[in-house]
Amino acid sequence: MKPRSLTLPALAALTALLGLAHLPAQAIGRLADVTIVDRDTGATLPVHYARGEYWVAGRPGARYAITVRNRLGERVLAVPSVDGVNVLSGETAAWDQRGYVFSPYERYQITGWRKSDSQVAAFEFSHIANSYAARTGRPAHVGVIGVALFREQPPMPQPAPAITPEPYSQRRDNGLGLGRLREDPASPAAAGAAGAPAAPAPSAEAESSARSQSADSVAKAVPMPSAKLGTAHGQRETSVVTHTSFTRLQEQPNEIISIRYDSRENLIASGVIREPIARPHVPHVPRAFPQSDNLSYVPDPR
Repeated sequence: MKPRSLTLPALAALTALLGLAHLPAQAIGRLADVTIVDRDTGATLPVHYARGEYWVAGRPGARYAITVRNRLGERVLAVPSVDGVNVLSGETAAWDQRGYVFSPYERYQITGWRKSDSQVAAFEFSHIANSYAARTGRPAHVGVIGVALFREQPPMPQPAPAITPEPYSQRRDNGLGLGRLREDPASPAAAGAAGAPAAPAPSAEAESSARSQSADSVAKAVPMPSAKLGTAHGQRETSVVTHTSFTRLQEQPNEIISIRYDSRENLIASGVIREPIARPHVPHVPRAFPQSDNLSYVPDPR
């Protein structure tokens, strides 16, 4: 798999090898498609839309991944958060923190809390008390997955190299009676291009925080049949990253994708998921001539 990269606030970076309406594509996003995948079954979790928010139902104990597919023909930066925590640094999530940089049209799965340039701790649906956010004293935003997307600032156009004509008496004749002009040794553009490293694998950056909203402020206050679901700090897994740079087009994200989650039982109880209406049971009525109820006759030939 192609390495993934991530960037630091300045420009330095790291890279990773890293309803009620039912959405047909099961993906959310304009700049990138974002889906949640149950890694134990390989299934993409269906997305439900309720009360102005997107929801998925997780299975307690299941490992999951945040799948991001860049829809643009340019690099984008994805700053991911889970339960209000930046998945790369462990800080309370903000827009000016680190994230992952995706090459044009690239697809990648973010599978866990980053522990180093070569390991992550798997995302795992769990009881809220066992969630990483709760265990680090930050349970207020458990139950939401976020991805802040940034477009990249295009490189600044370089000015043309300055050409200073010499006095005619100092020009060397080229045999055609024309003087040859002296050029600067190298243009700034050429010098910059020569010293630029090869494009790194996709990278990631972080972003500064703005308004945060309690994960429960929109949902109805209804009793839940089971404890709220959170994301645990699971088993260590290999996931290699490298460093790259990324300059954001603007300070605020070009798009923010937010996906709420909980157990299926809780989402049904809160009205996010509506179970199909069962047909009323019709009691069996015994009949005297069961084979004679529907008389049939010989049909006409065609």
